[in-house]
Amino acid sequence: MVRHVLESFRMKVTGPSGPSAPQTSRPARAAGGFSVPGASAGSSASATASAASVSGVADVGALMALQGVEDATERRRRAIRRGGCLLDRLDELKLALLSGEAGEGALERLSRTLREERPEDADPGLTSVLNQIDLRAAVELAKADLRRNAA
Repeated sequence: MVRHVLESFRMKVTGPSGPSAPQTSRPARAAGGFSVPGASAGSSASATASAASVSGVADVGALMALQGVEDATERRRRAIRRGGCLLDRLDELKLALLSGEAGEGALERLSRTLREERPEDADPGLTSVLNQIDLRAAVELAKADLRRNAA
């Protein structure tokens, strides 16, 4: 199944006349003046085809690996976005408490946002600010838990 998907992907990328297409019976040419003595055209074509199929799989593997790599800028952006969401949730909770509501919905959203994974950032200043935001959110959740238990 995986081989079929990879082969169809390679066909889409390189087309039917790509490197894995059958070679015609042309004589093998020396690349850059280099040739292997005693190598026949048939063995050269099969070696080229097998090398091309391996490189096709390697290319797909490299492409998939690149998609999974997250650069430092994207991690920083996600960390800042998470911090901003936590601050928004804290504001929602503040407004709910000031209006006399229990703020259960705001507490749930705050808890859910706090549980989200926080990407690590190399900037110590940003990390410090994000730690303070996380701590403030955890304190508010603990205070709400105490209010619930006291009631």
